[in-house]
Amino acid sequence: MLQVRKNEERGLANHGWLNSRHTFSFGHYYDPKHTGFGPLLVINEDKVAPAQGFGTHGHRDMEIISYVLEGALEHKDSMGNGSVLHYGDVQRMSAGTGVRHSEFNHSPSEGVHFLQIWIQPSVTGIAPSYEEKHFTPDSKQGQLRLIASSDGREGSVLIHQDAAIYASILNGADALEHRLAAGRSAYVHVIRGHVSVNGVELKGGDALKVSEEAAVTLARAEAAEVLLFDLPSAS
Repeated sequence: MLQVRKNEERGLANHGWLNSRHTFSFGHYYDPKHTGFGPLLVINEDKVAPAQGFGTHGHRDMEIISYVLEGALEHKDSMGNGSVLHYGDVQRMSAGTGVRHSEFNHSPSEGVHFLQIWIQPSVTGIAPSYEEKHFTPDSKQGQLRLIASSDGREGSVLIHQDAAIYASILNGADALEHRLAAGRSAYVHVIRGHVSVNGVELKGGDALKVSEEAAVTLARAEAAEVLLFDLPSAS
């Protein structure tokens, strides 16, 4: 079964300093048809204005992944971590028993554009932890590059859930297939460009829920960058 989630149908929150599109219900945006997909609960496409950011706030029992698209995003947290993330950087923070953090754009002239992803962990009450890794465009070009997994294999960041996240950059004749094991579903989020997913034409900001299918196929791409989530089947 295939279900399209169109870019323009996503929730919109414009706070002036922050322009955000919500794929799933989040904050003041609530859509009973879109409250998550299995353990995937949040994909927020955030654009942060120059010299603005998220003040210190707390989380617990959540896997929080940031995928930076443009600009420089500064992260600080109560575990003592501090870094500046750029395009290609993937950050994973396991909130566990509780963590406080801030995210800020220090540039006086350039915005920050990133995806904030929340995945419900399979365990709760663990010690909070942090990890970040860089994935070059070449490592994603014409292939599905594993960027997050339950065991940290292939140099991916480790998430506390039976899920895997792949990133890919596709163009022209590039064509890929990702097989789905029994009892698995997939969520494909198109970051930018155009791509056909299982025969469905998608553009930047669009997504596709894939369930009860044997595979995910990506083809007919034009300057596309996508994330593919391999997930336990949604109940």
